[in-house]
Amino acid sequence: MENAFESFGELVFGDAAMRSRLPDETYRALKDAIRLGQPLSQDVAGVVAAAMKDWAIEKGATHFTHWFQPLTGVTAEKHEAFIVPGKDGSPVAAFSGRELAMGEPDASSFPSGGLRATFEARGYTAWDPTGYAFIKDGTLCIPTVFFSYSGEALDKKTPLLRSMELVNREALRMLSAIGEPTARVVPMAGAEQEYFLVKRSLYEQRRDLLFCSRTLFGAKPPKGQELEDHYYGAISAGVAAFMRELDAELWRHGVYAKTEHKEVAPGQYELAPVFSSASAATDHNQLTMEIMRNTALRHGYVCLLHEKPFMRLNGSGKHNNWSLATETGENLFEPGAAPCENLRFLLFLCAVIKAVDEYYDLLRACVASAGNDCRLGGQEAPPSIVSVFLGDELTALISSLEAEEAYRPNCGRTIESGLGVMPRLSAHNTDRNRTSPFAFTGNKFEFRMVGASQSIADANIVLNTIVGQALSEFADELENTENGREAAERLFRRELKNHKRILYSGNCYSEEWKKEAAERELSVLPTAVEALPRLVDEKNVRLFARHGIFSERELYSRYEIQLESYVKVVSIEAKTMLEMTHRDILPAVIAYQAELSSAASKKAGLRVSNAAETALLKRMTALTDALYESADALDKRLDEVKAACCTLTAAALCKEKMLPAMAELRELADKLEVATARGYWPFPTYEELLYSL
Repeated sequence: MENAFESFGELVFGDAAMRSRLPDETYRALKDAIRLGQPLSQDVAGVVAAAMKDWAIEKGATHFTHWFQPLTGVTAEKHEAFIVPGKDGSPVAAFSGRELAMGEPDASSFPSGGLRATFEARGYTAWDPTGYAFIKDGTLCIPTVFFSYSGEALDKKTPLLRSMELVNREALRMLSAIGEPTARVVPMAGAEQEYFLVKRSLYEQRRDLLFCSRTLFGAKPPKGQELEDHYYGAISAGVAAFMRELDAELWRHGVYAKTEHKEVAPGQYELAPVFSSASAATDHNQLTMEIMRNTALRHGYVCLLHEKPFMRLNGSGKHNNWSLATETGENLFEPGAAPCENLRFLLFLCAVIKAVDEYYDLLRACVASAGNDCRLGGQEAPPSIVSVFLGDELTALISSLEAEEAYRPNCGRTIESGLGVMPRLSAHNTDRNRTSPFAFTGNKFEFRMVGASQSIADANIVLNTIVGQALSEFADELENTENGREAAERLFRRELKNHKRILYSGNCYSEEWKKEAAERELSVLPTAVEALPRLVDEKNVRLFARHGIFSERELYSRYEIQLESYVKVVSIEAKTMLEMTHRDILPAVIAYQAELSSAASKKAGLRVSNAAETALLKRMTALTDALYESADALDKRLDEVKAACCTLTAAALCKEKMLPAMAELRELADKLEVATARGYWPFPTYEELLYSL
């Protein structure tokens, strides 16, 4: 591997490259425009484009593309060559400031949720100077936003940038009100990415993995994750080689890939980066997922990013670590040595508690999908009820402040190992609660409900917006007081009392918490069908419109797209199950039954006992008949969904009728798998998929 420190960021037109290649005046104009949120002049864009082109060509690039994030949840790109004919007909390289600043991809086939008619094809991409351009597979990728002819956002990046500006604006107001002004506040994020690896040769033999990225059939192997021996275990040579190349590629693209390890389930792994701005973190996570998939293929693996590739095993999430930082890098959620005296920390903490309590339904809705429904509430995944975990120390602190009682801090304790040679180890002031969906983890919040395949843009848009709203209310109150700090202390106590119902430190998996949550009047939204309509609740429409994050039409479009995606995903899974049943499973088990019948007949002719063959044949025949009938029932459910009068009705039919029919079909097929001779079963089993790495 080449020197990581020398090659880090070599494929990124980052700050160092810009400083060395741009005239000082142009560089300062670009940085000022980014810092102040002001538009760039066409002249500045032209100079930047020329320098960017020369740099990219030196790195071997032949094309450029506007790299954007449409509402599909993945990235999109349309490549244009630098090469054009010169005046004498010979090839020359060209890339103008206009080409850098704006593109016009055909928008007709991207989801719009009713924002425009299908025949209206014009869409625009516009350069996002806050994101660094980079080279991928010989193409210069320019981060952009994507919007319609009428100016409405058709992507995830535009509202994310809007929400970041909201947090910055309102945080600055509140900090000024308490006498602690700063120049800028930036939402920070870091996405812990979980994933599975399977051998490519086995993957290609399973239609469910090909079409759905998860197994729709598969009997439980003799060993799953019961022994908990995979977690943090030694990494095999093949997987280690994949990880080394993955790290190298991510580092070359400026992604600070930091932590990697085995996860709990066999074949499951995790990669975590260092924090960056929420916008950069979103770009980096999209790039990470793509590089993961491509790198895995080169090593003979396929990277599965579905939330639940294997039943009865851990699902894959994407913990979204979120915080706020000043322009100088100060973390506003750093408690400090004396958190009870850190008014700034307490106010921002209180703003988050208030925000989550008032808009927990938005946090649930922003991670709602068919894939995440398979995961939430399962092994190691948080439940679908949103709550906030603060830990023992902070809980005791805020309780004392609310009651206006003296706070006695935990002065810290050491862990005694009983080994004289060991140094004294300082313990954290609280344990971790792995069942909490939204946990404070020392100096940040960890939102654990995001699914492995999802863009973190949606979660960060909601977090930024709801916290921005809370900060706005705080600033409105504090700006109109003579003594901001005294008023802030009163505000903190009042708001904490009003919103402490969202705080919970117990086992979020327990039945007791479900009952208690209902008593606290916290809505339980177990599936996407219940959660997604909350996006367009009147209070949520008002919230996003008030701050210019989404217009009412933009928000409804996202609701329609997500609901339609749910129906499409479940329908594709049902059709895949039917195809595998009719074309693979039924022919295989019927052929095995024919062999059993033949063996039983031969034994009968020899007057030898055929009890085993007869009993097995009878059991398999009954299961096969039931499987055929179950497939027929699923086919009818699929027709009902197709005939539904609206998307919400179709989604409800998927949840209430089609998914139970799919579960019944799977149960029968899995029983047949166990009863069928290994040589007859038509595709790789869980045993082969999970234990061949």
